[in-house]
Amino acid sequence: MQTDLAQQTYLVTGATSGIGLAAAEILARRGASILGVGRSAERCREMEIQLGKKYPHAQVDYLLADLSRQSDVRHLAEQVGNRLTAQGQTALNGLLNNAGTFTYWLAFTPDGFETQWAVNHLAPFLLTYRLLPFLQAALWSRVVTVSSASHYGARLNWDDIQHRRHYNGLRAYGSTKLANVLFTMELDRRMGTQFPVRAFAADPGLVRTDIGFKGTPAFANWVWKLRRTGGISAEQSAEGIVYLLTEPSLQTASACYWKHGRPKSPSRLAQDFLAASRLWALSEQMTGLAEGVHHGKS
Repeated sequence: MQTDLAQQTYLVTGATSGIGLAAAEILARRGASILGVGRSAERCREMEIQLGKKYPHAQVDYLLADLSRQSDVRHLAEQVGNRLTAQGQTALNGLLNNAGTFTYWLAFTPDGFETQWAVNHLAPFLLTYRLLPFLQAALWSRVVTVSSASHYGARLNWDDIQHRRHYNGLRAYGSTKLANVLFTMELDRRMGTQFPVRAFAADPGLVRTDIGFKGTPAFANWVWKLRRTGGISAEQSAEGIVYLLTEPSLQTASACYWKHGRPKSPSRLAQDFLAASRLWALSEQMTGLAEGVHHGKS
């Protein structure tokens, strides 16, 4: 069901390429106002102009943020509030936490966190937390976080949750994708029936993107090049994700994890409610939302 999205506003992170750009374009085509997020000023401006010309009936604005920096995430949330106010709006209809990264080697952010943990999990957690008042102001709204099939077989090592001691890029990536599902499940539980906000985690499938080429050695580049040839396009993947973001009938859906617009069972560990609650508390500490800020200690 393709509903008209005029008068609705959606925030999309990682919106200058790949799935994020494809999702932003689908939303704009359907008349929504788009707030896209990217970390390259030039690329943000380019996409703002391109989508604005292609879909003149849609309001398209891009915001600059480096999601590896928590100060940027907080500033981004403030900018979103300012843009909504400037447009005479008080509500955000949807947040697509799409931005993600992969690092083959152990690397740290300026805040002292392992890069994948910071970008793939802490950034969407903090951004969602800060934007909840705007999401709750809508008649109904969605938070969709892009996870991955990589969460199957992954686990969270609570004694070394950032994989600092024995780093393996793929294991660290899988942990962040598991964290995406647990965060989504706990957010949805906390919202309950009291608020209009629903949360879903999306499995994008194997997509022909460049994530496996960034900062990886030659052999890993070669493996990803071969693997992604069997993948779908970013546009095909984005269709299912936008469905989660916009389909009214899903407001009462019970499933948390979806792939290509259909519910799918996540891993057993991704359904652990105690782990989800524990991760939420730890994430609050790591993002300074609770007493005892937990910078890089686990």
